[in-house]
Amino acid sequence: MNIQQADILKALYEKDYSTQREIASHVGHALGLVNKSLRLLEEDKYIHMMKITDKGREYIDSFKPKNAIILAAGFGMRMVPINHECPKAFLKVKGEILIERLINQLHEAGIKKIYVVVGFMKEQFDYLIDKYNVELIVNSDYVLKNNLYSLKKAEKYIDNSYIVPSDVWFEENPFGKNEAYSWYMITDKKDSCSDVKLARSYELVKIPKNIQGNTMVGLSFISKKDAPTLKKRMKDLSKSAYHDNDFWEEALYDENGKMFTKAKVIQHDKVNEINTFEQLRQLDDKSKQLQSEAILVLADAFKCDVNEIKNIEVLKKGMTNRSFLFNYEGNKYIMRIPGEGTDQLINRKEEAEVYKTIAGKGFCDDPVYINPENGYKVTKFLEGVRTCNDRKVEDIQKCFALLKKLHNMNLKVDHEFNLLKEINFYESLWNGEPSSYPDYKKTKEHVLELINYVDGLDKKKCLTHIDANCDNFLFYKENGEEKLQLTDWEYAGMQDPDLDIAMFAIYSMYEKNMVDFIIDIYYEDKCPEEIRTKIYCYIAIAGLLWSNWCEYKAHLGIEFGEYSLRQYRYAKDYYTYAKERM
Repeated sequence: MNIQQADILKALYEKDYSTQREIASHVGHALGLVNKSLRLLEEDKYIHMMKITDKGREYIDSFKPKNAIILAAGFGMRMVPINHECPKAFLKVKGEILIERLINQLHEAGIKKIYVVVGFMKEQFDYLIDKYNVELIVNSDYVLKNNLYSLKKAEKYIDNSYIVPSDVWFEENPFGKNEAYSWYMITDKKDSCSDVKLARSYELVKIPKNIQGNTMVGLSFISKKDAPTLKKRMKDLSKSAYHDNDFWEEALYDENGKMFTKAKVIQHDKVNEINTFEQLRQLDDKSKQLQSEAILVLADAFKCDVNEIKNIEVLKKGMTNRSFLFNYEGNKYIMRIPGEGTDQLINRKEEAEVYKTIAGKGFCDDPVYINPENGYKVTKFLEGVRTCNDRKVEDIQKCFALLKKLHNMNLKVDHEFNLLKEINFYESLWNGEPSSYPDYKKTKEHVLELINYVDGLDKKKCLTHIDANCDNFLFYKENGEEKLQLTDWEYAGMQDPDLDIAMFAIYSMYEKNMVDFIIDIYYEDKCPEEIRTKIYCYIAIAGLLWSNWCEYKAHLGIEFGEYSLRQYRYAKDYYTYAKERM
């Protein structure tokens, strides 16, 4: 049965029609196609005299929706700055909470069995169990995997099911008491971010990235007949970590790039996907959630109305913080919002002291705003920025020249970055759980041996960046000239400046020959042997420090993959190198 026949059969199931023209108007198909489809349905005994038969009713009944699966596990990173205050599902639009509006629309269509896949801020969803009798399914891997994995967590319930995104606002109820085939919803609007386009016979085909397709809504109906196909494809995709970041729609495509579902086309002005702060503002400029704490801070800092803070865009999430770009009076700025758990890791008052100490000395632009209590920080946005290429000698030379400038100034602050204290501090955040590494105790004993060694050496201490990794060196253009800044001074404090060389090396995950090469760059091929040994010690010590930091982050559900493993290897390998030299 083709899509026209199925649409007509469903229409006749739900209502009696007097003429073919009435049917054509309801289903949206051409009158000629309707006449042809009615004839075929009559021949196959699904209808008789434009009335549905028992066979026709049985067919439609086989597609009757049973349940809905709402996908609501993700961070919603593009929703900054609101996303650190609540999940996107709880955005309030025109007086209604998004997920509650969807649930109520499902109830109106007779869908009472609703599963909600949760992850980020999962506790906030608990009240829905009491209020709407939903069932929560927890996706603990929401940080590492996209919603393909969320849907797979609920795969046993896929059976004449609506699959529903939690961040979409529909003007009219998109759910029905009856369906007649599996479909995936798109709009009639072209979209350069879409993966699909509408083809003949309501087919959806995958398109290259540089071609405009139809806007993908994310809502779908999967019939009992097609559920096994979807489940098999999800299983096959989930076998490889390559697909961890896939959206669930990837499982709808066959090997030829065609969805097995038909297209359900909706007018673009009847649906709003709310992915960003600006999209919420466009849909409901009176939403109280536009009065986000971060936006109120900006309004106070610039002494302006919140509506003057415009064009908010998410920036790539860093290892520690979340940041977003915004525009005020034609100028671009970046606001940093500290990430999960950073209140335990970083002393914001000490950070503010560092910025005061380096103010006007050419290492970076002075912050437009910094709050020493919560770490909110606003800086100018640099156009055409690139980070240091840690495999390009010229870049490394320029970065180390800036580091030497910092070290030679002998700047002082009132706090020290104590390596042993930080190692033990991160370890304490594991809440009594052992390290993931079986030989951690022995490795730490070796590192303590190196700490005792370097503590006994005669060395100078000055303001040291500590987090001197390649990504924190920013090259930018000003009046046609390339300039360089050093950003992210969160960990800066009094320390041996040679530690900055070690930190640069381990973040770049250099092999030993490259480590020696950058030491020679900094010391202009005149590095004393005892200092090279000391830097090897710092590499081992810092390796364990950041390995402990990674293990703490892993307890929060944030993984750093190879970076984490390599830091622990530095602790072990450079202990051996240092001991040989000592």
